[in-house]
Amino acid sequence: MPEEKLSLQELWKRVSTSDSGSLMKKHLTPSVYNRLKSKVTDYGGTLADCIRSGCMHLKSHCGIYASDPEAYDTFSDVFYPIIREYHKVDKLEHPAPDFGDLNNLGFGDLDPKGQFINSTRIRVGRSHANYGFPPTSTKEDRLEMEKMTVDALRTLRGELAGKYYPLTGMTPAVQKQMTEDHFLFRDDDPVLGDAHGYDDWPAGRGIFFSNNKKFLVWVNEEDHLRIISMQQGGHLAEVWQRLVKGLHALEKKLTFAHHPKFGYLTFCPTNLGTTLRASVHIRIPHLSKHKDFNKICEGLNLQPRGIHGEHSDSVGGVYDISNKRRMGLSEIEAVQEMRRGVEKIIELESGLKTKGKL
Repeated sequence: MPEEKLSLQELWKRVSTSDSGSLMKKHLTPSVYNRLKSKVTDYGGTLADCIRSGCMHLKSHCGIYASDPEAYDTFSDVFYPIIREYHKVDKLEHPAPDFGDLNNLGFGDLDPKGQFINSTRIRVGRSHANYGFPPTSTKEDRLEMEKMTVDALRTLRGELAGKYYPLTGMTPAVQKQMTEDHFLFRDDDPVLGDAHGYDDWPAGRGIFFSNNKKFLVWVNEEDHLRIISMQQGGHLAEVWQRLVKGLHALEKKLTFAHHPKFGYLTFCPTNLGTTLRASVHIRIPHLSKHKDFNKICEGLNLQPRGIHGEHSDSVGGVYDISNKRRMGLSEIEAVQEMRRGVEKIIELESGLKTKGKL
């Protein structure tokens, strides 16, 4: 639970008189605030539920979460302009899902000689239809979502088959192994905590992974579901095929929240549309030192991060490189954009290694 339960009026005073550079502060003008302050979604979500974390953490970039799927429209006066600005889209029009022809993708291993890419990972977020997000979910809701998810996971076969490990009652031995495998998620992010992300912790939360540890599902971490495919090396096609097969198998048993303007809905407005993040851990010791490294990534619609996530540092010239755009393009287009960008990154790194310059 949030440490400090301020009223909406107190939250508004805190952010409106601050020098916060968040998108929420920018777009929640006094007139917008007055229009929205009394509105409530059918899930019971309020403006306070949406802005609380951003008001408690004034250095947040976005500063707003959706209390539930309806919040995006109920509080559209603030959400719509934030979504346009963050995702750099003029129109709120997201295309229908398209995962491409899995038998004819036109790409395979991005680094067949193993010279650059340590690992490849793709994840998507999904929300169960007809359930609120963390601020409006009850403990009973979380337990219901966990049960329906586990029932669906038990139907997975072949390389997708595995086991579910609930956080409640997890043994020290399993926790140690999860930590070593980098599978375990924790309740230590104060920004997410003040957005009600850890309410009733650890009830209704857990981790599924396949027997080969290449397909994972996080249950009720930040989003209802985080579905992940990953493996060592740069074989993007195998990672993508596994993710899509797993996702389609789960869709036979579960219904996910989807919006005609925004595509798939999740808790955070920065993760809408495809909700897809395709990434590689890549060794680029030369390019990463180049003065235009960040500019190069920006031009390729790529986002560079340290290997431990956003705001972390690189270790040994290894970076986490992923697609930056999630809205306004299809799933296969997002993966192809990442693929083309990573190929260019490898080309530039190779040139610097051999020639000493771009």
